[in-house]
Amino acid sequence: MSYIDTSILIAYYWPEKLSAAAQEEICRTAMPSISPLTAVEFASALAFKIRTNELDETAARRILSLFHSHRSHGIYRIIPIGAREYSIAGEWLETFQTSLRALDALHLAVAFTNNLKLITSDKILAASAKRLAVKHKLIK
Repeated sequence: MSYIDTSILIAYYWPEKLSAAAQEEICRTAMPSISPLTAVEFASALAFKIRTNELDETAARRILSLFHSHRSHGIYRIIPIGAREYSIAGEWLETFQTSLRALDALHLAVAFTNNLKLITSDKILAASAKRLAVKHKLIK
């Protein structure tokens, strides 16, 4: 099973260079997993696309509605983030050996604690996953 990073989720719902690969990966995954953090980042990414005129608000609302529909119909398994994930993410950040940001450390900790492969298009996140021995796949 796989944990889908926001970078892949956005490409799945909005046409971009990696969309075909993102769609293939998500469709191939039995019960793709996300966290509540992924949903927050998804909305943030859509808002960014609106601010940069890559997407209008009407299209963003349609995408968000489809995403919410998929979540409510159980397309994604929702993995909670608890004290264990925060603790692990904090420990990794305290090593000062990665270029992880706080939220990316939480995503990695969710994948790690649930024995899921992280699917991402973020090269920095994938490099940190490799360094921390978190299963991952970089979509290019």
